[in-house]
Amino acid sequence: MKNILAFGASSSINSINKKFANYSSKQIPNSRTNLLDLNDFEMPIFSIDKQKATGIPKAALDFKEHISKSDAIIISFAEHNGSYTSAFKNILDWVSRIERIVWCGKPMLLLSVSDGERGAKLVLDTAYNRIKRENSETLFKFSLKNFHSTFDLEKGILDAELNKIYKSVLMDFTKVI
Repeated sequence: MKNILAFGASSSINSINKKFANYSSKQIPNSRTNLLDLNDFEMPIFSIDKQKATGIPKAALDFKEHISKSDAIIISFAEHNGSYTSAFKNILDWVSRIERIVWCGKPMLLLSVSDGERGAKLVLDTAYNRIKRENSETLFKFSLKNFHSTFDLEKGILDAELNKIYKSVLMDFTKVI
């Protein structure tokens, strides 16, 4: 049984990215999902001064432990002003102070969804380009546009072309886990 760490890189309590990350993790056979909520990892905004004064927050250490204990990671990115959400960026900044290789070389599926035509591709490309510097062999990505009209929680991706691409990416990811 493989342990899949999944989360939406958003602090929204109704995050479509969290829903899609969870859905995607459930598509992997012989696995169990550890679905995280970024709201459970709130901490001060990162600064070197805060780190020197108080050390690394327990929430960052806990987040890193979840990464370490997983066999693979699925992240679905929300896009705020063309980039990461501040909630995700702050966690990334703190965790990177624990160990430079944040994701421990784990196989990763990077996703993004939005209700727009671009499907949050800008943040997905940013994340992919950042993460591939430490993990280029087992890194996969997929973007889903027009989420509320192209996705159903029970039926999955409704658009046949997008579903074909998604299933292909998911199969490639599953093979390396």
